[in-house]
Amino acid sequence: METPFHRVNVLTGVKSAIILDNAAEYAALIKQAKRPLLVLGPKLLEESLGGKLLLEWALEIARAGGLPICATAHVKGKMVSMGATPDSEYDAVEIVNHLKDPSWQGVKKEGGHDLVLFFGFRTDLGNQSLSVLKHFAPHLRTMTLCKYVFPNADYSLPNFRKDEDWQGFLEELISRLKEKD
Repeated sequence: METPFHRVNVLTGVKSAIILDNAAEYAALIKQAKRPLLVLGPKLLEESLGGKLLLEWALEIARAGGLPICATAHVKGKMVSMGATPDSEYDAVEIVNHLKDPSWQGVKKEGGHDLVLFFGFRTDLGNQSLSVLKHFAPHLRTMTLCKYVFPNADYSLPNFRKDEDWQGFLEELISRLKEKD
């Protein structure tokens, strides 16, 4: 396994993330999900990639994949100023608690989610949240879109040393999500 950026809770037990750097595989997993959810964290407002705010990348991914969005922290305000509205707004701990519950009807009240993508979280908070879901939400699969390994996710990106590689992945992911099957 690749070493996480922050070595917090690296001992993940017998189950650790599958590291994928192939955007086509990521897109296929997202398309297979019946009720995916994209959870957006505050780092999306603090960092840019390729001259665009990370939140812009997240919104493109959501549009391309038809993904409902859960905004955490203060992400909703920036989304609204960009002309987008999240499907729900929870703090990070609150959405994780809802996701643990297999009877929760999801952010659109249409049924529980089966795949949750996390994007824009600190690695320590993200790994702890994913650890909770790994142990207490066996009905879910989890993915990350951040540039660092999250060992407690089901699927994680590798540690992208170069922003160009991460940008290339995100561009291809968006392109693959737009393709009709």
